This record gives sequence, C-alpha cells and structure tokens, in this order.
Amino acid sequence: MLLQTTCYARAGLIGNPSDGYYGKTVSCAFEDFSATVVMYETPELQILPGEVDDAVFNDLDGLVKDVHLYGYYGGLRLLKATAKIFAEYCREHGISLPRRNFTARYSTNIPRLVGLGGSSAICTAMFKSLIKFYEVTVAREIIPTLCWQAEGRELGIQCGLQDRVIQVYEGLVFMDFNRQLFEQRNYGHYVPLDPALLPRIYIAYDPRRAEISGVYHHRLKVLFDEKKPDVVAAMSEFAGFAQAMYEALVAGKKEKIPALMNANFDLRDRIFNVSAENRNMVLAARRTGASAKFAGSGGAIVGTYEDDAMYAALTQAMAGIGCSILKPAIGLGQFRPGLE
Repeated sequence: MLLQTTCYARAGLIGNPSDGYYGKTVSCAFEDFSATVVMYETPELQILPGEVDDAVFNDLDGLVKDVHLYGYYGGLRLLKATAKIFAEYCREHGISLPRRNFTARYSTNIPRLVGLGGSSAICTAMFKSLIKFYEVTVAREIIPTLCWQAEGRELGIQCGLQDRVIQVYEGLVFMDFNRQLFEQRNYGHYVPLDPALLPRIYIAYDPRRAEISGVYHHRLKVLFDEKKPDVVAAMSEFAGFAQAMYEALVAGKKEKIPALMNANFDLRDRIFNVSAENRNMVLAARRTGASAKFAGSGGAIVGTYEDDAMYAALTQAMAGIGCSILKPAIGLGQFRPGLE
C-alpha cells in the first residue's frame, strides 16, 4: 500500500490573526504550492527527514543563516507530533487501529516562513495519511483542531486554527471560532464558499522576508493574555472585517472587499508594529491601486486587483522589491454548487 496525500498552501484573506482568539476569518487554499506525505507499510515505524530538516550546508555561514531563519527543528517533529495526537485521539475514542507499521516521508515546495501555511500543510497531510493508512473515520470538522493541537500542545508553537481548517476543507471558507461554540464542541463554524464569489486575487511573497510566525504569535498571546485594551479590541475588529467580507461575498458585492482587506492590514500595522520591509510590500502593491494585506504573519501579501493592466503594474512593482507574484489557483474544496 503506497499512499500519497497532498495539502495546499493557504492565504488568510481577512480576519487574521483573530483566529487564535475566538475570532473570524475568511481563507483560501491555492494549488500553486503544496506539501505531500508519502506513506507505505513497513516492518518498523519510520519517519524520514525532508527538505525542512537540512543538515548539510555550504559553509558555517550557511548553517548560521539557516538556524537564524528556521530554528533548530525541521519537519520531522511535525510528523511525529501529528502521529502522537492521532494515536491518542483514537485511543481516547475507542478507535481500534490495525497492528501495522509505516514509513512516512514528506516533501514541500511551499515557500518557507512567509505566512503561507507551510508547517500546517505538513501536519495536515500527515493526519490525512494516517486516517487513510489505518482506514479509520475521523469527523472532518475535528481534524483541524487535532492538527492544531499537534503544533500547539505538543510542540509549543503559538498558532491559530485557520490554516488547518482551510487545508482540510480546501477552496474558500468562512470560519467563525465563537468561544462558547468552540469550548462546547472543540471546533468552530466552517462555511465553504464558492471561489467565484471573490474578486480578482493575487499573492506576492519574498522568502528573504521570512519570519518565524511562532515568535510573532507568542508576543501577541502575551499581550492578549494581559488584556491590553487595544489588542483585545483589535481582535474583535478583525473578526468584524471577516464577518463583513462574508456578508459582502454572499450578497455579490465584490466591490466592498478591497477596502475591508486594506483595513485589516492598517489595523494590524497600528497595533502590532509591522516591520518596515514587510510594510513596504503592502505599500508597493497599494501604489498600483491594488489592495493588500498580510497572507499570514509576514513575508507574503494577498490582495485584489481590478484588471490585467493593474496586474501588470503589480508584477512590475513586486519585481522591483524582489518579490514573486501569482494569481492563485483556488479550487472548489468542499463547496458543491447547488447544495449550499
């Protein structure tokens, strides 16, 4: 049995970072980048290293740069933590697993540490692989929570839920992480949407602007836990932007989306002191007339553009500051026309 499971990169279109604080978001998965886990039966259980587990460098400076950007740990810990959470969930819920072992290895071409969901894609692909390998059923809505626990509870990585939700559901999804609802059942309210509702979307990124998102999320959690009034109020406002975007999408009012996305970044910049190089990506895009905000925690932006002429201007502007740009390929995911 040879299983190959793929999860796609994601962009937080609006509402982030409130997903870690019982807020709301709208996110999309796009098929231009992905992480894949290959799993097959073997006598012993083995997890093989992948691209994020670099152990060979050109020189000492290369090692120092790698550690500075990516820390001391790679993708192996993500697969191990996910397997542990999967096994514990099955045990706690009386799910009997066949007595067989596997070898698992992962590969990814998602740009690293630029806020496109690279680590969560590895975790989610691993969890989906385990479900298929052991031929068990886990409710779709709980899988993102379990993947989130693998990174958060097991590895101590501060992160929100939206990455895992969109990488399980794919396509375009509105997410409401209402606290009472989440604490009652351990997952939020997830609504798949038709990607055709979106205006024209672009994504731009620069790996040189890579940041460890867990560091940003850790600082944010400290401020939130201290109940800093501006931070607590901002989370509610971020969630409000997501709600407004959801309502605009289902009402067919695409013209409202650019201003909402811009407002999301502007609030973030006021509250959380965005670095100059990341702010410059947003400002360069906006000078062409496009909207722009972070796709995640920095290093990549997402926004809307009006036409081919504006996209050409965007391409030139992004190239001028060393960024790549693309029109994301957003699939239907769990949305089924005629059934929603």
